[in-house]
Amino acid sequence: MPSDHASPVRLTAFVRGAVQGVGFRWWTRSRALELGLAGWARNTADGRVEVVAEGPRDACDRLLAALTSGRTPGRVDGVVEQWADAKGDVAGFRER
Repeated sequence: MPSDHASPVRLTAFVRGAVQGVGFRWWTRSRALELGLAGWARNTADGRVEVVAEGPRDACDRLLAALTSGRTPGRVDGVVEQWADAKGDVAGFRER
C-alpha cells in the first residue's frame, strides 16, 4: 500500500450484497465524481460490484467510507478492498 498520501492511489473494492439492479453503480459513479476520482463500477458474474477508483488517497478513503456507510442503494454485506499505486490509465468515472 502506498504510504505517501499525496501520490495518487488505485482502490479496487469488491462489494457484495444486494448491489445489482438497485442503482448501486450509478450511485457509486456519482460519489466518485463528487470526489474527483477516475475509474469505473461494474457488475461481476457472481453478483458483486467491482469498483476501481484512482485519485488522492483521502478521496479514495472517502469513497470507501461511502461504500460501507449503510446509506447506499440496495444492501452492502461486505467490501474487500485492495490498494495499489495508480496506473493512470483511466479518465472520468463510468458504469461498465
